[in-house]
Amino acid sequence: MPTPRYKLLVDRMAMDIRSGRLAPGTRLPTHRQLASQEGLALVTASRVYAELDAMGLVSGETGRGTFVREIALPARLGIDQHAGDAGLADLNFNNPSLPGQAELLRSALRQLASSGDLDALLRYQPHGGRTHEREIVARHLSSRGLAVEGAQVVIVNGAQHGLTATVLALLKPGDVVAVDALTYPGFKVLAETIRLELAPIPVSDQGPDLKALERLCRTRKVRAIYTMPTLHNPLGCVMNAQGRHELVSIARKHGLLIIEDAAYAFLAENPPPPLAALAPETTVYVSGLSKSIATGLRVGFVAAPDRWVAPLERAIRATTWNTAAVMTAIACGWLDDGTVTRLEREKRRDAALRQSMAAEVLAGLRRVCHPASYFVWLPLAEEVRADVVAMALVREGISVSTAEPFSTSEHVPHAIRVALGSVDLPVLRESLQTVKGVIASYTY
Repeated sequence: MPTPRYKLLVDRMAMDIRSGRLAPGTRLPTHRQLASQEGLALVTASRVYAELDAMGLVSGETGRGTFVREIALPARLGIDQHAGDAGLADLNFNNPSLPGQAELLRSALRQLASSGDLDALLRYQPHGGRTHEREIVARHLSSRGLAVEGAQVVIVNGAQHGLTATVLALLKPGDVVAVDALTYPGFKVLAETIRLELAPIPVSDQGPDLKALERLCRTRKVRAIYTMPTLHNPLGCVMNAQGRHELVSIARKHGLLIIEDAAYAFLAENPPPPLAALAPETTVYVSGLSKSIATGLRVGFVAAPDRWVAPLERAIRATTWNTAAVMTAIACGWLDDGTVTRLEREKRRDAALRQSMAAEVLAGLRRVCHPASYFVWLPLAEEVRADVVAMALVREGISVSTAEPFSTSEHVPHAIRVALGSVDLPVLRESLQTVKGVIASYTY
């Protein structure tokens, strides 16, 4: 049976893209032009582009056309590939660390080794953490404006595990969850795994479009909203007090569960109260110590209304049984003696210094960021493609993330996120200069 003609065209165009005859960033003919050139029906021409898109070779962009993708870019850059392993300057992931943190760990391990409680750490722990450790976390949250009892806190293996436990405990496959059109990639992966439906709402450097959220809730049965009101990743915005009250009002009106991700909240000085403080009856607050202390310290915490604690503990049992006792003991010791507060204060200064450097080096480029965050969002000019820029930077020995891992809508903006917290300052300055130069080389 002969191969359909449109399949031959798909194969030919795929070969041209893979061989480089059609270079990354090339604008392809419109669907109508392709149909005319190849003597195809318009619907068949559209099918050609759909198959090439499914193969990851092209991308169609509303109002702009269809473009050849940069297929040499590492797959899913920004989610599950740590580019630093390839010897690149890592402006993709954040791994903020301060001098002396390793010595802090040595001291904590020595102290733990001499404690009378060491034998207890070798046994299974309560699923949500030991009572005194939950009380320590509750006191820590109180210092952030969230007054909760220890019994409302469960201890988890990092904020990502906290999100997983929350979704497993309180949502089910098929539930519709409102999210920002640009959001944390880890929640996207989680939603895909649990089979949640993500409903994107527009977001800007001022926060989510709450009118769009209200419209969405009037037209769809939305079960929950996932949001980062205090230092949004990747935009760095902090929702103002009025916006928080409006979001809470919408959630109460439509019966939404609020999942508040506060992983980067420690970087914002004196932000408005957490959503969990404004709507404690319907909010699950998730955070951890990966960014404020160290990414290897996989200790996080979830604060929730009393009625949700038991389901959260069941989800913890189903996933990890309990947080590693030794790590939890170290983390709670640092929470209790003020080490975490001190490190958070020092990291705010460090992030602010890095943002100042970025503002100086990237002057002239549009930047979206918070003055004390560990990342910068760089929207690109209309004619510049993010995948092409990212691949050019890889060739220069630098890894950044495009907007694709963060995007939850069909329209993926051309932008890159630059993480500032994983390389030392001289390397950061040199890398940022290269980023600016590469972007400038594609701007005309």
